Amino acid sequence: MAVTRLERKGRKNKNVAKNRVATIQRLSFVPVIKNVDVDAIKKEFDAKKAEPAVKAEKVEKTVAEKAKKNAKAQKPSKAKKSAE
Repeated sequence: MAVTRLERKGRKNKNVAKNRVATIQRLSFVPVIKNVDVDAIKKEFDAKKAEPAVKAEKVEKTVAEKAKKNAKAQKPSKAKKSAE
């Protein structure tokens, strides 16, 4: 009697084993813990909080300057009277 190989069953068994190993590796993965400088992060946040106040002052100055320029530009000029 000749013995036949079950090729599909062999491929299926190998894939099941590979998937099981991959799942175990994925679930047991632990990310690398980096050394974080907490004081530096706090300083960054403090700097960002102080920064908007400075920016607001600059924006107010530029808005005031633009308003002055627009006021000068919008002065009515003497229009030529057309002869009727």
